[in-house]
Amino acid sequence: MRRRLLFTGGAGVLGVAVLTACSDSSAGPGPAASETPAPAAGGAVAGDWRQVNMSYVSAYILVRGQEAAIVDLGVTGSESAIETGLKGAGVGWGAVKHIVLTHLHDDHVGGLGEVAPHVQGTIYAGAGDLSSIISDKPLKPLKEGDEVFGMRIVETPGHTLGHISVFEPTTGILVAGDALRTTEGLQGSDPRYTADEVKAAASVRKLAGMDIKAILPGHGTPLTTGAAKALTALAATMPS
Repeated sequence: MRRRLLFTGGAGVLGVAVLTACSDSSAGPGPAASETPAPAAGGAVAGDWRQVNMSYVSAYILVRGQEAAIVDLGVTGSESAIETGLKGAGVGWGAVKHIVLTHLHDDHVGGLGEVAPHVQGTIYAGAGDLSSIISDKPLKPLKEGDEVFGMRIVETPGHTLGHISVFEPTTGILVAGDALRTTEGLQGSDPRYTADEVKAAASVRKLAGMDIKAILPGHGTPLTTGAAKALTALAATMPS
């Protein structure tokens, strides 16, 4: 499998794509969100969040001052793409104090073995998935309502039984892991890789009750306009 890095810029968005030659393979309920998109800082996709787009899966970096958090780490071989994303934000590995893993699947934790040696901060995962993630460094469990670096943890089981999403209350930005995807419009967890479809549907309805203004999915393009409306419409199609 041949790979090459493609660096893209423009329109204030940093993109780092790994192109391959192979084919496809609590916040609790709140008022309905306004349709105003979260303002993006220079180089960010929403608020202070930057996307590391690795072809079919994304990691996200949040930088405040000289401190950074990363949500998800992509597949094995993602280290250089994530490092480039950090440099684009004006920081390096030393700034990373928090890594949050949304779930146990290899396309979200595959880069852990390469990235962990660079980081002195804490690595977190949902309590229900933590024991299934192989790591040379200790992982700290997260549950509903825990807070990390101003991010609130939302339990969104279904895709995996311990899946979590990350919500930034001050901006309304949700980093959804695989609880939501935008590969063909806004959709819930892909049924092909979902552990419990009933729980996955309940998680979509739960998210629709929150004040979400932007959705940063693991797969697909960030949804920064009309996110609340799209999420409400999606939730209405979910079986109860």
